[in-house]
Amino acid sequence: MLNPALTILYLHGFASSPLSRKARFLEERFAARGIRFNAPDLAGGDFFHLTISNQLDVVRASAAGAERLIIIGSSLGGYLAVLYAAEHNKVEQLILLAPAFGFHDLWVERLGPDQIRNWRDSGRLSVFHYGEGRDVDLSYQFLVDAEKYPLYPDCRVPTLIFHGTHDELVPLANSARFVQQHRDVRLVELNSGHELTDVLEEIWTGIESCLPPA
Repeated sequence: MLNPALTILYLHGFASSPLSRKARFLEERFAARGIRFNAPDLAGGDFFHLTISNQLDVVRASAAGAERLIIIGSSLGGYLAVLYAAEHNKVEQLILLAPAFGFHDLWVERLGPDQIRNWRDSGRLSVFHYGEGRDVDLSYQFLVDAEKYPLYPDCRVPTLIFHGTHDELVPLANSARFVQQHRDVRLVELNSGHELTDVLEEIWTGIESCLPPA
């Protein structure tokens, strides 16, 4: 057993789940090393009312009992990990997979003014939920709430970022900007897209280098 006091908290991406391929891959690897792995459902069973704020509440509750904590976050989960670590000094290490820095602005740019207006007027937007494999509705409050948070949170925790050079959802430049603004942050560029599921072995090798000694 490597360290019984250590907890790995995995934060999945937007419209994903704790049963995603990345989550299951990492859970198996950490279990083989006797390390506690926790991957909560960040939507708390209510995707329609999903916001950054209520996801952070889930992160706080999930991290509450950890003696030592490493957070791994994928996409939106990576952004949430940095927001949490900026306010809590118990995090020893962040490992971010294509983190969604600039989150609010990414949505505004992707949707455009017409679709955002329709979303605001109707109160709901249909999005594909990868965890459920179907289209589901999302409240407009999701975008309103996201605007409250910094695009690039000021976090002083040692951080390792993996980002695909062919990422079409979150630009690699966003992670590069975060690296420029912070010390003790390393960016690993991978020949992959946003999902990074084809480079999981490379990612695991990098994660192992961050784990504390037994």
